[in-house]
Amino acid sequence: MNSPTHGKTISAPEVTNISSHGIWLLTNEQEYFLSYKDFPWFIEASVGKILHVEESSPDHYYWPDLDIDLGIETIKHPERFPLKAKPTR
Repeated sequence: MNSPTHGKTISAPEVTNISSHGIWLLTNEQEYFLSYKDFPWFIEASVGKILHVEESSPDHYYWPDLDIDLGIETIKHPERFPLKAKPTR
């Protein structure tokens, strides 16, 4: 006997790839590309820090080791949210 599944399937967000051009974030069965051009804070970050991502609230992602906080609309449409701060080196 199988019990029916209730509610929405939820899995933790996951960085699935890191390249010389950016990172890929998988969340809610969708994959998003975050280019270093649009999200420069990731370019010099260590792999471990990039991989440590949490969904702090629905459609809101936080990289605690980097203190980066991004909503899904910013990820989908970075052109609507121009950078206000420069990355530190």
